[in-house]
Parts: sequence; C-alpha cells; structure tokens
Amino acid sequence: MNKIKSHGNFGEGAVWKNIVAQAFPLMLAQLVQLAYNIVDRIYIGHMPGIGTMALTGIGLAFPLTTLIQAFTSLFAVGGTPLFSIARGQGDRKRAEKILSQVVTLLVGCSLILFLLCYFFRKPVLYLFGASDISYPYADAYLKIYLWGTTFSMFGIGMNNFINAQGYPKLGMMTTVIGALLNLILDPLFIFVLNMGIQGAAVATVLSQAVSAVWVLLFFMGRKTEYKIKPELMIPNGKIIKDILALGVSGFIAKGTNCAVQVICNATLRTFGGDLYVGIMTCINSIREIAELPVFSLTSGAQPVLGFNYGARKFKRLRSAIRFSCLSSIIYTILGWFVIMGLPKMWISIFTSDPQMIEFGVPSLKIYFAAFIFMSFQSAGQSTFTSLGCSKRAVFFSLLRKVIIVIPLTIMLPRMGMGANGVFAAEPVSNVLGGLAAFITMYLTLYRKLPKEDEN
Repeated sequence: MNKIKSHGNFGEGAVWKNIVAQAFPLMLAQLVQLAYNIVDRIYIGHMPGIGTMALTGIGLAFPLTTLIQAFTSLFAVGGTPLFSIARGQGDRKRAEKILSQVVTLLVGCSLILFLLCYFFRKPVLYLFGASDISYPYADAYLKIYLWGTTFSMFGIGMNNFINAQGYPKLGMMTTVIGALLNLILDPLFIFVLNMGIQGAAVATVLSQAVSAVWVLLFFMGRKTEYKIKPELMIPNGKIIKDILALGVSGFIAKGTNCAVQVICNATLRTFGGDLYVGIMTCINSIREIAELPVFSLTSGAQPVLGFNYGARKFKRLRSAIRFSCLSSIIYTILGWFVIMGLPKMWISIFTSDPQMIEFGVPSLKIYFAAFIFMSFQSAGQSTFTSLGCSKRAVFFSLLRKVIIVIPLTIMLPRMGMGANGVFAAEPVSNVLGGLAAFITMYLTLYRKLPKEDEN
C-alpha cells in the first residue's frame, strides 16, 4: 500500500485546531443549510390570515422531509468515516470506491423515495395527523418539495466528502450558495408572484439544484484528490454492507425523528388540535437552530477521529474525544440559558399569532428543560460512529427515541398531562438516553484506548 501525503492531514498540528477548522465552516454551512427550511417557515408563519394554518401544514410535511434526510445520513454518515479511515491508511483506491458507491446509493435511493412519497402523499399526510383544514397546505408544499429529492440527497450527502478531504470552506459554500438563493427567491415567489406556500417549495427546490451542481463541479474539478469514477459506481456488496453498517446509526437517529414527529403530530392533533401541531413546528425549528453547533462540532471531529484512529495515533485520538465532548457540554449550558431566558422571542420568530405565542411559550420551556443533556448523547453517539462501533451506535440511537421518547409521547398525555405530555417526553429522554450513551462510551471505548501511539 502506498502512503500518500494529501490535503487535510489530521495527524499533524494541534488536535483542537484541526477540529475547529473542520467544525466552524461546517457549522456556518449547516446554519445556512437550515435556511432552506427555516426561512420558508418564517415567511409562511407570518403570511396574513393563513400563516398559522400554513405553518401547521409545513409541520405535517416534516416527517417525510426528515425521512429523506435519514436516508441521506444512512449513506453519507456511513461512508464518510470509512473514507476518512482509508485516507488515514493512505489507501486511495478504497477511498475512491467508497466515494463512488455512496453516489450510487444516494441517487438510486432518491428516485425511489420520490416516487413513493409523491404518489402516496395524501394517505400518509392524514396518517401523520392532517385534518381536512390543514391537509391542503401540507399537500401544496410537499408535492413541489419532493421534486428536489435527488438534488437534496446528492448535494447534502456528497458535501460530507468535501469536508472529509479537508476543504470545509468549500463545503460551506455548497450550502451558502443555495441558501442565499433561497433567501432571495422565497419572498419573490411567495409575495411578489403571489404563489404562497407553493412559492416557498419552488424556491427551495431551485436552491437545492444549484447546490447539487456546485458539489458535482467540485468532484469534476482539479482540487479534489478523489474522483467519482463511473466504473467504481457499479454496486459492490462488500462496500455497501460496510457503509450501511456504520450509517445505520445515523439513519436510525433521523428515522426515529421521523417516527417521533408522526406520533407527536398525531397525539397533539388529538389533545391540542391544529394549533399545537403548529407550535411543535415552531419548537422543532428552534431545536434545529439550538442543536446545530453541537452537531457541527461532533461532525467536524469525526474525520479527525477517524483519520487518527486509522493512523493509530491514539494520543491525538484521546485528545480529540476530550475536546469535542467538553466543548459540546459547555455550549449546551450556555444555550439553555439563552433559550429559557427568551422563550417568547424564539416563538415570535416563526409566528405573529398571539394565541400560538401564548400557548407556545410554556410548551417551549418544558421541551428544552434538559437541553444540556443532549450534548452527552451527541458526543457519545458521534465517537462510536467515528471509530466504527456500529452496534453500540445503533443501540443508543434506538434507546433514546424508540425505547424512551415514543412510549412517553403516547403515555404522558393519557396520564393527565394532555398536550404538555408530548413536550415533556423530550427532556426525560435527553437525561436518560444522553447519560447512558456518554457513560458507555467512556467506559467501553475511551478508557480502553491505548495511551501510546503504535507508530
């Protein structure tokens, strides 16, 4: 095997600088990525007369858009650590095989998802908690949004491999370009052209298409050391199995988010009506913003962890794990104070409806009560994934959402808590699931890593 010196050598320099150099541009990129949907929700929530119900419709479409993200994560999160490990080992051929196989999986799956979600969207939306009043808004958005499935999955999924090569600024540009375009097109289509909720979907699809083209141009250009090669895109069972084994934890994490959203919407529809479905849409949007720095930090640490693990540089690996965990904990403590201190401001970003704000503030406080413990889940989960511990990563994905959140979401409202029970399930799961993942990672992985490098 020939060792190669390449861009993004995470085995040199200060470990924390390597992580921050990856995480900061990634955070900016993911923040801008949120603009694809967040900006839609802000504009839609403030539409005169129909904003509240239109926002509820967007919330009903969340589970399907989350499902698309879950499959993107399955292939991208599964392939990126393998790609990073292969780079650390200097195995260019295997790295390019992994890269090309992920392209095949992303594009092939996106076409299947588009067809299934598009033609079965009506019964699915009613299953997700739609009423006769809210369904038209959800359908108007979703039937256009789904046309961007391939653009979204390819652009987001392959952007991970730009970052993993040590080009986080270029990766950031992928989302910056698309999101800025979305910011411009949203008011144009929604208000100027009077397309309403459909205009928001059109703006999003066009923006996703531009981002996907940017990513494709990178892999066709001279900067990348690893090319997408058609001859390597023919499905390879062994590599696909390896990708799926690692990616399944990320898939379960987002897939169970989809299941939780379905159950939350359906339960809120029963115990609180369309108003509370809209409130949950606001809270989900705030959560996406609040948790983004933690996920950016742990995602930025993954190629650093994977590279040093592949290079057998255990001192650097242990240092990287400590830095990413401690930084995540400090951030969530600060974030908790900001959210709990200004709940009305956060809800008001997405709606001007006085009733939604009145009932949304106490719901927000319940939901974010144990936000700090979310960092423990993220740190433990990310470390397992980075080092190829797929079974433990899968287990803790299932534990928090399937074993804890879903049963509590069903039970607590029926135990006298009503709609508040749906929001209370989140902090309980953060404490129990987060501590379980972090303590297990520390005892079974971190403490057992060699203290000395092997070469």
